[in-house]
Amino acid sequence: MQEARRARWAVAAMFAANGLMMGAWAPQIPPLMPRHQITEGTLGLIILALGLGAVAAMLFTGRLIARFGGRVVLTGFALALAPTLPLIVLASSLPAVFAAAAVFGAVVGSMDVAMNAAAVRVERALGRAIMSASHGFWSLGGFAGAAIGAWALAQWGAVAQAFLAATGVATLVVLALPHLLPDPPSPTSQTQTTRFFPRDAALWILGLLALFCMVPEGAVMDWAAVYLGKELGADDFAAGLGFAFFAGSMALMRFSGDRVRNRFGAVKTLRISALVGAAGLFLAALAPNETLAMAGFGLAGLGVANLVPVMFSAAGNHPGLPAGVAISAVTTVGYAGILIAPASIGYIAEAAGFRATYGALALLLLVVAALAGRTHAADQIR
Repeated sequence: MQEARRARWAVAAMFAANGLMMGAWAPQIPPLMPRHQITEGTLGLIILALGLGAVAAMLFTGRLIARFGGRVVLTGFALALAPTLPLIVLASSLPAVFAAAAVFGAVVGSMDVAMNAAAVRVERALGRAIMSASHGFWSLGGFAGAAIGAWALAQWGAVAQAFLAATGVATLVVLALPHLLPDPPSPTSQTQTTRFFPRDAALWILGLLALFCMVPEGAVMDWAAVYLGKELGADDFAAGLGFAFFAGSMALMRFSGDRVRNRFGAVKTLRISALVGAAGLFLAALAPNETLAMAGFGLAGLGVANLVPVMFSAAGNHPGLPAGVAISAVTTVGYAGILIAPASIGYIAEAAGFRATYGALALLLLVVAALAGRTHAADQIR
């Protein structure tokens, strides 16, 4: 049991490291435009390369875990995470930026799958849920990466900020690695016919709702700094705080997510959370100044925080399918929202502006609230 408790904090450190790197990436986005003389549309393609790299990597990470074991796979990708942001910042040409972004996405995506698998192993060892809090540590890392990263970028520049983030990530990973739970490779004989694309319309509706939940998160992560700086006149430090407030409030809510769900149930928690998230995005879209916009992003973080854990729990308890198959399907569709869909926002923002874009994203969360009953399986205990 003591080994499992240590592993629980090791997994938390992995989530925090992953979030820290993604948070540090957020304030690096606006300087890419003048550095390489590109528009929002081209920047959107860079983010698309990152997302495609992540989703492509997620598709084969499960097979790597089945063959080599989760601890080995998590160790490899966690160690590979540290140099990824410096690769983007040091890229001297636009093609090199695209390649570095794809590598960044692939490492982050594969580590995401592996650390969630590690969290499941710890849950089984402890006999209680830790997933919501683990995602809370990701948000906490994202808050630290964005807030400290925005300050470091303003003080010392992009290169120093990237290496500071790399040092923080490497420290967390090296401290955590010895305490991860060992696991044998999963059997591979059962994976080929059931891994992808189950024929269940209700499951794919859950996946679509997960995508609707994750698109706003990706939009705030990748574009809040640009919106605050370009349309509301915020300086580099204040612009980087948009995602920091979002991630910080998300972290606070995720640490209490299990208690909220146990008290109110999954459906009611999802419906209220989606409405709060929509209200926050509407506030950010309509805000006359950067202060109210940051407050809106903070409110949106409170609402979005528990949407994805409820979705994944509903998928894991989906009737008629093994939990792993259902979660894999919903995760693949959902993560497309946070990793790929925000790439199109650059083009939408060029045509309609960020205010209209964030208002439209709020409407997606209203759809989630309306269809919250689809997640009733999350309250079932197997």
